[in-house]
Amino acid sequence: MISANNVSVQFGGRSLFERVNVAFTPGNCYGIIGANGAGKSTFLKVLSGDLEPSKGDISITPGERLSVLKQDHFAYDDYEVVRTVLMGNPRLIEIMEEKDALYAKEDFTEEDGIKAGELEAEFADLDGWNAESDAEFMLNKLGVGDEYHYLKMAELPSDLKVKVLLAQALYGNPDILLLDEPTNHLDLTAISWLENFLLDFENTVIVVSHDRHFLNKVCTHICDVDYGKITLYTGNYDFWYEYTQMRQRQARDQNKKNEQKIKELQDFINRFSANAAKSKQATSRKKQLDALEMIEMPVSSRRFPYVDFKPDRECGNDLLRVDHLTKTIGDRKVLDDISFVIHPREKVAFVGSDVVAKTTLFKIIMGELEPDEGSYKWGVTTSQSYFPSDNSKYFDGVDLTLVDWLRQYTTEQLEADIRGWLGRMLFSGDEALKKANVLSGGERVRCMLCKMMLSGANVLIFDEPTNHLDLESIAALNNGLIRYPETVLFTSHDHQFVETVADRIIEISGNTYIDRKGTYDEFLSTFDEEQLKHM
Repeated sequence: MISANNVSVQFGGRSLFERVNVAFTPGNCYGIIGANGAGKSTFLKVLSGDLEPSKGDISITPGERLSVLKQDHFAYDDYEVVRTVLMGNPRLIEIMEEKDALYAKEDFTEEDGIKAGELEAEFADLDGWNAESDAEFMLNKLGVGDEYHYLKMAELPSDLKVKVLLAQALYGNPDILLLDEPTNHLDLTAISWLENFLLDFENTVIVVSHDRHFLNKVCTHICDVDYGKITLYTGNYDFWYEYTQMRQRQARDQNKKNEQKIKELQDFINRFSANAAKSKQATSRKKQLDALEMIEMPVSSRRFPYVDFKPDRECGNDLLRVDHLTKTIGDRKVLDDISFVIHPREKVAFVGSDVVAKTTLFKIIMGELEPDEGSYKWGVTTSQSYFPSDNSKYFDGVDLTLVDWLRQYTTEQLEADIRGWLGRMLFSGDEALKKANVLSGGERVRCMLCKMMLSGANVLIFDEPTNHLDLESIAALNNGLIRYPETVLFTSHDHQFVETVADRIIEISGNTYIDRKGTYDEFLSTFDEEQLKHM
């Protein structure tokens, strides 16, 4: 068990959270959620011992091992991949090194023999004889193939490094497991395996994630970092969301009732306080008035943008036809004879492990790339708005305030109107005067969404729009696309986002093409595990 005892964390004059008392017990998985900057990752660092709290302390049951998903992708560049995984259990590595040093001695003594025997016994207790095979099994399940197992970490691409570090954190059955965004850069099969691993894990798991489907699948409790404190809720993310929304509605409704009651009592007191016959009643009403309290609604760090796309006109019967598209980039054919027809008011998710193929397809149909072969044709009544996966050309080197930046993409020229749109996306007051070239990744995404809302397009194309967004912004975009009445083409690694928006799934990778009507879960149910590895 690990617990926080009266923990407070302050940076400068700002307090992230104060007097936190929470215990994390074996057999449970705790999801830590909160707005960007609320202190989720900071709290994990406090629990792991990487950061000292301003007040209070962290206690761990004696003898229990804590394992953390490392964020430094270059820390193990000098080590082989399998060795890096084994380093997740430091004691096992120590024993292996001590054994090797003993057996390498030329003057091996009786005392050395006794020590070696003790080490061998402890090594066996830690299942050391199966250590490498267990590490290899875990790597394979996470999508790191045999050909990488004995390469140096420095030779691996960054997406595989992430998977190796995740395997390191999971290795050796730790008593307490701390994971910060473990699903980043994982494919569908790897995420599914991780979910099942954590569901079977009998010890304590504490995880930070923006993946709502993952939080719903694995979490038994939610820790909400907000209002300067950390509150523990039983249940998964959806339960927390519904419960907190219900409490807020109840508080608002009660305040409305109290406001009406206060008005009625005040009116009676004003009318009859000077009337001797009614003085007792007026006094009684005054006592009732004094007893009424408005429920205080604390200021939350959690902010929801308002996302709502309105098409200027409906599209006609012809929307998009793609015929025999082929495209080679470098020495790799990323699209090979791809054909499909998109019908009006469809919401189509393009899925598959080949990110380049999906991005290339979108760039071609938006006129940013020329195909090597084949053609595409938009209907004459369509108008498109595009969200690229790389939006740097819209912001890098752009020395404009957000008001002036957005003015480029709208016919609305009044500053008050433009500020109103920016306010919807949480750029209120002086935030609207930020320079476009200094925005964070999440802020850039919100600006692009604002630009798209102003476009009035009847076809929306999104390439990984949930990247860089917090849970609140993802939920707002999710709901906005569900409400949108026209056509949406998109890619996303967010399972719940795809499941709730799409009514048609196209899996595309090179010359692989699968097209199914229905939801994402229905699409996945038609494949076995081996087929999913290649998606």
